Amino acid sequence: MLLRPCQRNNMTAAKVSKNVLNLSENALNTVIPSLFVLLWSTGFIGLRLGSPFAEPFVFMFLRCILVMLLLGVVALLWRAPWPRTKGEIAHIAVAGLLVHATYLSGILLAINRGLPLGAVALIAGLQPVLTALFSRYFLGEHLSFGQWCGFALGMIGVGFVVVGKGATSGLNFAALGFAGIGLLGITFGTLYQKKFCSQMDLRTGAFIQFSATASAMLCFSLLFEQQRVEWAPQLLFALAWLAIVLSIGAISLLYFMIRRGAASKVASLFFLTPSVTSIMAWLLFNEVMPWQGIVGLVLCACGVALVMGRKLDRVLVK
Repeated sequence: MLLRPCQRNNMTAAKVSKNVLNLSENALNTVIPSLFVLLWSTGFIGLRLGSPFAEPFVFMFLRCILVMLLLGVVALLWRAPWPRTKGEIAHIAVAGLLVHATYLSGILLAINRGLPLGAVALIAGLQPVLTALFSRYFLGEHLSFGQWCGFALGMIGVGFVVVGKGATSGLNFAALGFAGIGLLGITFGTLYQKKFCSQMDLRTGAFIQFSATASAMLCFSLLFEQQRVEWAPQLLFALAWLAIVLSIGAISLLYFMIRRGAASKVASLFFLTPSVTSIMAWLLFNEVMPWQGIVGLVLCACGVALVMGRKLDRVLVK
């Protein structure tokens, strides 16, 4: 069958357009994950930079207020939809208290008590593995034998990091406990949000979550702190960076990647952050990771290769 010149030209143009779109998509799949890892890793640096100038809970309160102001403006300008029922608002608030209040407070308290940033990032980075583990009970997902082995390797890796910390400056069980609480907070918060808040608008939903978190942080600060704040340039920079780059920028990239169907790759990105964070901590704060910590990073990376698969992909996109 012979094609007319105009038909051949249309087919050629369609092929060219398709190739351009494929190139653009491949570029996005390369640039965006790399940018996400870099930005997410700087979150631990920002917490370390700002923590000497404000007590933990008041520091988190100030961060939440700044994020709320930014998200409020965005929601108004774009006329984002708000939840229709009190039940939806309650579910979104609970998820926010777990993901933001529990996780961020635990991580910040661990940093304030001297746990190295690389170790904090590694413990927090086990979130995808725990999500896969507990998804069996929350979302009906099941782990394969290989994934169980990967989970065990991740735990052993964390053990090496803990031993390395003890070998250099002694174990700080309080700091380890706070990091563990933060890890459980983001794990159960992620599962809760996927189960009850999967349809929420990211702009108004995040505003509600940070509002609930700000309220909790204010209560804890009034109960346990003296609201000490030193308005140093480092604190202002850390607050702005954490609010804009982390709470809005990095989280937006995370949801963007998950919605594009690359969930398992997104999950594995969390395990790249300890290495990047360790390098940043070495350059900025002269923190040195002992050999046990390096072994722990390698073991965790091997564990990720076993855990990440279709099971976890369905958990994250469900």
